Amino acid sequence: MSALEKCPPLTRQSVQEAHKRIEPYIHRTPVITCHTINILASTPQAERCPSSGLNTASESAPHDRNQHGNALEYKARPNVKLFFKCENQQKIGAFKARGAFHALGRLVEEEGIENVRQKGVVTHSSGNHAQALALAAKTFEVPAHIVMPTISTPSKISGTKSHGANVIFSGSTSDEREAVVADVIEKTGATLVPPYDHPNIILGQGTQALELEEQVEDMLAHDPTLGIPSKTRLDAVIAPIGGGGMLSGICVALEGTGIKVFGAEPNFEGANDAELGLKQNKRIDKVKTLTIADGLRTPVGDIPWKIITDKSKLAGIYSVDEVQIKAALRLAMERAKLFIEPSAAVPLAVILYNEEFRKLVEREAGPDGWNVGIILSGGNTTMEAIAKLFQAAEKEAERAESKVTTNGERVAENVAG
Repeated sequence: MSALEKCPPLTRQSVQEAHKRIEPYIHRTPVITCHTINILASTPQAERCPSSGLNTASESAPHDRNQHGNALEYKARPNVKLFFKCENQQKIGAFKARGAFHALGRLVEEEGIENVRQKGVVTHSSGNHAQALALAAKTFEVPAHIVMPTISTPSKISGTKSHGANVIFSGSTSDEREAVVADVIEKTGATLVPPYDHPNIILGQGTQALELEEQVEDMLAHDPTLGIPSKTRLDAVIAPIGGGGMLSGICVALEGTGIKVFGAEPNFEGANDAELGLKQNKRIDKVKTLTIADGLRTPVGDIPWKIITDKSKLAGIYSVDEVQIKAALRLAMERAKLFIEPSAAVPLAVILYNEEFRKLVEREAGPDGWNVGIILSGGNTTMEAIAKLFQAAEKEAERAESKVTTNGERVAENVAG
């Protein structure tokens, strides 16, 4: 990859220049709103998450079990209007296309297309960066070697192979993946295009924040009722963090705008390494977790860590558990009609269920409230994987299929919908 001294500075202007570079190769993904989810997010958990189970909004009851007490004690009432940046509709189904096209484009510019084609490129990824680099390499007619964990989602493996990449499997930890990458480089001379820990990747990922900022301003100019009254722009953005390339890129892109940036993580088996690292004032460089948010199983990279530890750039990181992620995923699919992967549901889960974050928003936004951008980072999953996540007990499943009445009686006839 490009030597660090050759990279542009990590500034908002550099993100703007990166956007111009990759515009011909990416989608300008849409931004949508959802009235029902706005209402839920602005309602105290005590009123919408009774411990008895489902409420009238069809929302499950995954109240913040990481804190003492029960759902009835969670009374934060943040006034928010949410704007979803749909990177699940990006090329290859995830935001990673941005960083891959920017990094490869700069590599070609620096070394020449023939040299890059002769060596090829290599990376390691659980799936989204794998597909992104495979697509970018295919576009520039460059050979690509992609190291993927054996536990990668089948759809991500097949997506990577569909672009003509040479897929090599490895163990699931970053150490195991990097060892295989080193072997590929030794054998082929391929240039490493890392998934997150490089300025050119970070600048490319940050471009989605520029679009989101502009799109929300345009939406509110045309229809002010979509947002907080009298406000014409975003107040905050919350995005997932795994390796940190995207979140650090968003921090850089929005620096100096007054828009606060927050990170969101799963906390299963220590997956919230960024949150824990900030509390311990040190980067955690090893993570081994099987969280359902598979795109966020990676420890934060060194360069992203330097950015997110700057309090002038990042306002904080908050985490949620597996039940909360599934609840947010269900809401996004059923209420907003958004087909996303679990990793993309993590920021929504934070704003719905992390009481600490909800109290912060209530306190800092005040009664006026905030317009909040939520990055839906990707949609690379399958119906089979989603079905497995939400596999219900037999009676509950039959009720969902309209085979059992509300009082438990079986019915033989079909009722028109």
